[in-house]
Amino acid sequence: MPEPIATTQQGLTYNSQRPDIAIPEYGRVVHELVAHCVTIEDREERNKCAAAVVSVMRTLVPGSKEMTDHEEKLWGHLHVMANWELDIDGPFPPPAKPEEDPGPERLTYTQMGKRPSFYGRLVEELIEKAKAMPEGEERNALSMMIANLLKRQYLTWNKGAVEDPLIRAQLREMSGGALDVPAEVELVSSSEILKSKRKTSNNFRNRGGGGKRKR
Repeated sequence: MPEPIATTQQGLTYNSQRPDIAIPEYGRVVHELVAHCVTIEDREERNKCAAAVVSVMRTLVPGSKEMTDHEEKLWGHLHVMANWELDIDGPFPPPAKPEEDPGPERLTYTQMGKRPSFYGRLVEELIEKAKAMPEGEERNALSMMIANLLKRQYLTWNKGAVEDPLIRAQLREMSGGALDVPAEVELVSSSEILKSKRKTSNNFRNRGGGGKRKR
């Protein structure tokens, strides 16, 4: 059974006296709520408690439109934090215990897309579209557009500049060698991307009332 809420000594609770938590991202309070759910004897009330905890988890770790399995992961994490001792009528079955799970199958190249996580699914779909096109100017133009998109995404999620050869290499790797941009062709400049990024950030802050008005 998950550890109950830690007891206090002289009005203080010491971290060294607290048990380890299964998934630190959710924090100790959520783990304590899960532990409480396990102790509820009435099944219907236990189901309600579990749903309420998942709702809290959803606000702490929000998903994106690309994460189609986000809800299943949340309910799976609930069972992990409960040490698989939470008997509920959830929308998804509990995940396999570590000793029962043989581990994920090795993903094939087409499944994985060999893309850094910050590039997103759209890039993968564009690459597949370009690969299906016949050789020619239209395919070359799309390859160039994808390379510039990769560079923009890279600079959005990483600090500093990035050299064009790296972007070209990643395009070749993600497309299985099918797509490339000639070395003599220049991609959009890093300074232009960063300038646009700063401008967008400033506009967002100003719309939110964070900027100072000029008199």
